[in-house]
Amino acid sequence: MFEKSTWIRLPRNVVVGHGVRNEVLDVIDDLHLQGRPLFVTSPTPREVAADPIAADFEAAGIEPAMVTIEKATFDAVERVIDVAEAEDVSYLVGIGGGKAIDIAKLASHHLNMGFCSVPTAASHDGIVSNRGSVPNGDSRHSVAAEPPLAVVADTGILADAPWELTTAGCADIISNYTAVMDWRLANRLQDVEFSEYAAALSEMTAEILVGNADLIRPGLEESAWVVTKALMSSGVAMSIAGSSRPASGAEHLFSHQLDRLAPGAALHGHQVGVGSIMTAYLHQGEDGLWRDIRDALASIDAPTTAAELGIDDETIVEALTTCHEIRDRYTILGNGMNERAARDVAQKTGVID
Repeated sequence: MFEKSTWIRLPRNVVVGHGVRNEVLDVIDDLHLQGRPLFVTSPTPREVAADPIAADFEAAGIEPAMVTIEKATFDAVERVIDVAEAEDVSYLVGIGGGKAIDIAKLASHHLNMGFCSVPTAASHDGIVSNRGSVPNGDSRHSVAAEPPLAVVADTGILADAPWELTTAGCADIISNYTAVMDWRLANRLQDVEFSEYAAALSEMTAEILVGNADLIRPGLEESAWVVTKALMSSGVAMSIAGSSRPASGAEHLFSHQLDRLAPGAALHGHQVGVGSIMTAYLHQGEDGLWRDIRDALASIDAPTTAAELGIDDETIVEALTTCHEIRDRYTILGNGMNERAARDVAQKTGVID
């Protein structure tokens, strides 16, 4: 007998395709959202998408409020909350990459308002998930929030986004392999709650990327479609699990520690991709999945080495030996690696020389 109920919150509408930026107003109408919206965006996405979408709303007699943010910080969340309250808005629309969507998501959660996601870059699975990630000082916090009511992803816009953002999104998804390995290990050794459904969905998204890595190329809308579909599936897996476990294991701890040791050196997705190469080796040894992960990352022009990340070898080793301390989440790293073991795995996988 089940002892508790499970609530799974998912987007009601997901619209993906060429030119669907023009359908945001129709999506809002279908959700029966009333009143004035607040658009949360950043400089380039404002020009590419937010201003044209605002023009559609204005033509329909709705004047959106708009906040343009430069960085994803908790101060930015507070600013959005203040504007939402001052402008008497009824719902939020995040238009942009990771920072705009995460800020809008967290603000809407605080305000208890509906939120819609309009990504302009396929850079991470936050476009659909129930988690928001915001830097705080020299670390990054993943915070629970409500998932968007709807996602409108224009593949034309996504295909035109900087290629490195797309490859970061791909690497983030490919790292689901090791996140699920860690989740299963934690379930076996620490009795951590586990969902086979969420785990299978998360693994499937990684397989989509690895299986189609040779088709993912700059400027192709088909590539944008494949990556966006995978990102959405990963976000849904987290909503089903009620945690970030399906998409966040030791490879994410490694990335968060790199953020502390070498802030701004590389994109989050690229860091977790490299972390996934090493943690896959730790799980399965020389003949395991780590080579497939490395080859798929290389195929899409994502970094596979410390040098390609722009991070020195010693920082990689330090991150491996200390990242287990970041949060109370059991992974293959257990209580930590010593320096010799960390250097050994990084050298055997080619991450460092």
